[in-house]
Amino acid sequence: MSKIERLLSSRARVAPGYYALLPQEGRVENVLPNLKKCRASILASRKLGAGFASYIFKLETEGGTILPFGGENEIEMFLYVNEGTLYVEVEGERRSLKKGEYVYVPPGNTLEFQCRSIIGEAFLYKNHFRPLQEKMPWIVWGDTEKLEWSPCDGMDNLLCKNLLPSDITFDIGFHILLFKEGGCHSFVETHLQEHGAFVLQGQGMYLLDTTWTPVEKGDFIWMGSYVPQAAYGIGRGEFSYIFSKDCNRDIVV
Repeated sequence: MSKIERLLSSRARVAPGYYALLPQEGRVENVLPNLKKCRASILASRKLGAGFASYIFKLETEGGTILPFGGENEIEMFLYVNEGTLYVEVEGERRSLKKGEYVYVPPGNTLEFQCRSIIGEAFLYKNHFRPLQEKMPWIVWGDTEKLEWSPCDGMDNLLCKNLLPSDITFDIGFHILLFKEGGCHSFVETHLQEHGAFVLQGQGMYLLDTTWTPVEKGDFIWMGSYVPQAAYGIGRGEFSYIFSKDCNRDIVV
């Protein structure tokens, strides 16, 4: 039976202002004026209830920016290459980034990129930066392959990589969690900070509020403040995702 003959269904779960699971199927591609030869899906936005915006870009050869992202004094960005090779330029510095490499772009800087392989895929995060005592973060170029895994919550089958410096100047952290066989969170988290998570590989079960839901490579999960959340890996192989977490700032009252 072909897809067009089947009953319509979706794994998507959306509770605006609280949480969302957006699988690959069902995501709509957007035409953005500063991109060419690039299919863009907007994953998180303030219309969803998120405090940030995030995108997934699927690029053809030489696809990328016509006009740069960013440049505004209060906007920070983070770009992660998930497939292929991209030429990435930040304020005049140009580098070739392959799968697993990334760049953090502080406020006031611009970001441009172009696909130099047959196809490319990149994840972009944008947010309003919250300054601290007039201190400003700096550009961070990184390669996840050069970062070491460390045990998470004291568990040997749940590992973590920290992609940005542990410096209070930054108001955002990016991490990769890797669930080995039998790996899971050590407890159900319920906290102020929100997450945006993009599944890089494998399959898992994710708890959002009171319901466990299967997730897989390519899925995007947004978790707002105080959503009960936890995960464990299932199926064959390892399960991992990259996620953002706001940090190093007091609550606004």
